[in-house]
Amino acid sequence: MDTANMFMLLAMAAYLAAVIGIGIAYARRNDAVGDFYLGGRKLGPVVTAMSAEASDMSSWLLMGLPGVAYLTGLADAGWTAIGLAAGTYLNWLAVARRLRIYSQTAGNAITLPDFFSNRYRDSKKLLTWISSAVILIFFIPYTAAGFAACGRLFNSLFGVDYVSGMLLGAAVVVAYTAVGGFLAESASDLIQGIIMSIALLAILIFALDWAGGPGAVIDRAGALPGYLSLTRSYDAVSRTAAAYGFVSIISTLAWGLGYFGMPHILLRFMAIGDRKKLTLSRRIATVWVVVSLSVAVMIGLAGYALSADGGIPALAGSASETVILHLAELLSRHGALCALLAGVVLAGILAATMSTSDSQLLVASSSVSENLLKECFGVRLSDRATLVVARATVVLIAVIAAFIARDPASSVFAIVSFAWAGFGASFGPVVLFALFWRRSTLSGALAGMVTGGVAVFAWKYLVRPLGGAWNIYELLPAFIAASAAIVLVSLLTKPPGRDITEEFDAVARTEN
Repeated sequence: MDTANMFMLLAMAAYLAAVIGIGIAYARRNDAVGDFYLGGRKLGPVVTAMSAEASDMSSWLLMGLPGVAYLTGLADAGWTAIGLAAGTYLNWLAVARRLRIYSQTAGNAITLPDFFSNRYRDSKKLLTWISSAVILIFFIPYTAAGFAACGRLFNSLFGVDYVSGMLLGAAVVVAYTAVGGFLAESASDLIQGIIMSIALLAILIFALDWAGGPGAVIDRAGALPGYLSLTRSYDAVSRTAAAYGFVSIISTLAWGLGYFGMPHILLRFMAIGDRKKLTLSRRIATVWVVVSLSVAVMIGLAGYALSADGGIPALAGSASETVILHLAELLSRHGALCALLAGVVLAGILAATMSTSDSQLLVASSSVSENLLKECFGVRLSDRATLVVARATVVLIAVIAAFIARDPASSVFAIVSFAWAGFGASFGPVVLFALFWRRSTLSGALAGMVTGGVAVFAWKYLVRPLGGAWNIYELLPAFIAASAAIVLVSLLTKPPGRDITEEFDAVARTEN
């Protein structure tokens, strides 16, 4: 192993040791299951903001989005980034405060299925069953995408066997999440968000410098048809441009709708200690997201300029998602200090992966141990036994995700986009109507959740392959279908009881 690789491994090892240390440090603070899954609602505004966004972006931010920009140009990546930035802001503005209040008022819910069930007085736990199933169906492959990014990282840079690298990353995530729970995960997410920021900015600055400056990047990218256009998309295979019209733009902007249904983000809203400080959290989160997404897109464009000059290899297909790895490897060749910085960049990629995987594991674990075992099956456990089951569930789900991630050819972007649509359509409309529509009913919520989940699969595999006007990101039509189902079924069924409407009114008064 050469000196550059040793320095990179040193930086990455220091990061991995730090997050495991955080898990150990917070282990003793989990006296009850509410602490393990929601941190006792004690998060500060900065940790709330950064943990929400770090757990949101995942390896998709450092690998998936730059890869899309590298391969197809500005349109697809740019409109996706705009949609995500808008969705982030609206979610913090409209949902965060009311969900914090409502989740505590409605039986002090500590999970999203708990909130749904308590909000609609679901005595038969149908919402709990279905929402837990949705979480498992979409979060396990989502977590697998993160583990796959770890494997690809170690394989691309150090020649480590893909499966071995993937398992190493998974083991570290499981270690600090299973031991430290929500507080450890949130604290590590804060550090991971900072490392991700350093990684993005460092790579962009050096990539622009190596490519000859922003002007040179624009010149090289502009030589490809449609590459820098927001209304045309570049096809790397045919080397031609295709129209990126209004339907495609609206479809891509629909990524922003996903935020309203992301359990690992919504949990941060439920966990903040002082809801009056959510305004500060919103500002921090929005600025971080806008800057990070913009930098990620620019990295993809700069990476293309460098590959055109032979600075890094030309990349095709899902290999485009390794563009930041090749840039980090190039950085490591410029001396010991740059090699250490390259290690920080690689740690940033690990951070992006882990900050999402840990959140997903915790949410999936809560849906099994807290919602399915205790609520649906009626298993009665002490707090100590519940914590043991919770930790064991984290390990079990991680094993399943690692098994799914064993294929190195899978695309991080493709897996994340489908899981994002699944949560956005299944949970997003239910969350919004539960928070803001007094007349919504249990039957309406059930209809919306099922319709959203089924519509995602139907559109993805039956409708979208037809192409043309039907080639719309499945989140948009599924979200609309779920919303329509909630409204229609709620209006056709018996209005909610007085206790439900009085609770809704009390929450509205408290928020105002």
